[in-house]
Amino acid sequence: MNKQFSDNFKWGVATSAYQIEGAIHEDGRSESIWDRFASIPGNIKDGSSGAVACDHYHRWEQDLDLVASLDLNAYRFSIAWPRIIPTGRGAVNEKGLDFYDRLVDSLLQRGIEPCATLYHWDLPQALQDDGGWANRATVEAFVAYTDAVTRRLGDRVKFWITINEPWVVAVIGNLWGQHAPGLHDPSVAAQVGHHLLVAHGQAVPVIRANSPGAEVGITLNFTPAYPASDQLTDRLAAAQVDLFTNQWFLDPVFGRGYSDGLWHSFTANPPQIQPGDMETIAVPTDFLGVNFYSRSVVRHVEDSQPQFVQIPGATYTDTDWEVYPNALYDLLLRLHRDYGAQKMYITENGAAFSDQPDANGYINDEQRRAYLENHLAACNAAIAQGVPLAGYYLWSLLDNFEWGEGYAKRFGITYVDYATQKRTLKESGKWYGEFVRANLPVKV
Repeated sequence: MNKQFSDNFKWGVATSAYQIEGAIHEDGRSESIWDRFASIPGNIKDGSSGAVACDHYHRWEQDLDLVASLDLNAYRFSIAWPRIIPTGRGAVNEKGLDFYDRLVDSLLQRGIEPCATLYHWDLPQALQDDGGWANRATVEAFVAYTDAVTRRLGDRVKFWITINEPWVVAVIGNLWGQHAPGLHDPSVAAQVGHHLLVAHGQAVPVIRANSPGAEVGITLNFTPAYPASDQLTDRLAAAQVDLFTNQWFLDPVFGRGYSDGLWHSFTANPPQIQPGDMETIAVPTDFLGVNFYSRSVVRHVEDSQPQFVQIPGATYTDTDWEVYPNALYDLLLRLHRDYGAQKMYITENGAAFSDQPDANGYINDEQRRAYLENHLAACNAAIAQGVPLAGYYLWSLLDNFEWGEGYAKRFGITYVDYATQKRTLKESGKWYGEFVRANLPVKV
């Protein structure tokens, strides 16, 4: 392997609390919206939950050793709000903070930079009972939670993500009902999306005050929309999908406000916006986190919503997402060219495939290895065009609880036998470690 990236490039893997930690009743943790959602029959395809997940809460040292064995210099994790402030607001649970204290210290001892996400979807159920993110008071609760976490960890954690994928929270959780809290309310979804952005904007100065010198940003998910043909109707349909899927959150973060026509695409009730909100949302940040998995190909359908189509002969993952790394290249160039993004990190990129060990326990996940290689090549090509990409966090370190899919979809570079909790590094993980080593600074 040849060196392709700069010496100061961040190489990491990513996880999230509810997907790996388990231990949902230990050390004062309260119920989250995902605990409640998973308890309702039919919500999770395999009937499972994150109650045990990868048991990372008890096996975290083993997992950090795994990160270190790949010579990665960064690790992205999320902090479980229900562990820190069980009722969502009010008293801080010190045992919850103690867990992340140990995690951060152990990462630093291994020479791995901690990257902490403050909200990766596990809202305390007590706040949802009061209206969840549709209630403006949840913004205030998030800022107080942010203050508690960053006061404790801000002296050592110098890379903070406020909110992970607010579009998924608003749309999949509150419009389509496929994620927690399982609502199907367009007006609520619009208000939830706005409050998530306000929470981000209000949290940034709190983090800066408590963690001097830290990098602070937000992570957005992107699914670039391509027209199925050059026909004007298909191009307009793709533009409509892009507005709803990508521009909804991207535009206000970059100070452009909400695009014309956004609300009309799904709701008759735009969100309530208070004076100063849009300025708060556009607070200057240090980077944009980019989560990318695939693209969408869009066809116009008369008198109907745009239709998503599959490409004959294309490769698709277990989640029916097309493998199309050129879309990542196009996306990075667009974010830099059209939005002026001055620093970006790939905060998630990966693929689900049906991995099973052979008789000797070996897991040859060639499709994932090829996916990673080709997407890293797209990153390198974008950098060559002047894109300020500063790091790459692979999703994910471990097979884990994949939200509404349960445990049926495996995204990890490490195979997890959920019955025994045995971890086995897949061939893609070994390849990733070798690739990273080839791109680290030469030791002298």
